[in-house]
Amino acid sequence: MQWNKKYRGLLVETICLLYTILFVYTAVSKLINLGVFQWRLERMPYIFPYASLISWGVPFLELVIAGLLWFPKYRTMALYASFILLGLFTSYIIVVLKYSDSIPCSCGGVISTLGWRDHILLNITFMVLSLLGILWSKKKYKMQTHQKTVQ
Repeated sequence: MQWNKKYRGLLVETICLLYTILFVYTAVSKLINLGVFQWRLERMPYIFPYASLISWGVPFLELVIAGLLWFPKYRTMALYASFILLGLFTSYIIVVLKYSDSIPCSCGGVISTLGWRDHILLNITFMVLSLLGILWSKKKYKMQTHQKTVQ
């Protein structure tokens, strides 16, 4: 119990830091190579009609989420958004790999060197981290709320 109280906040902040690094890195690499990113999206099954919107929207969303992770008031919401964003992307990858002949990687930087299996494992790992962050954030919030009502 003491360990949970002492380290829960530190673990949540570490998860937020990892997500911030991931989202800022991927967003910046997409924006630096925006033309290439959009060109790759235009060649992807099912989403090509929305390539222009996605090419601007996803990096913007990643940067917004990365920023919200550092405001305690919005942290849980940002962790939910992180989970949903990665969940949608991972689901899309799985569907396309199952039902399409090929899928070009629209990722940027070092992440584009990962194979699809490794990419899915990385995404699932981050999704688990976001769920842990959500659970630990909620416990901290409930504990603080309970302490305020007792006083």
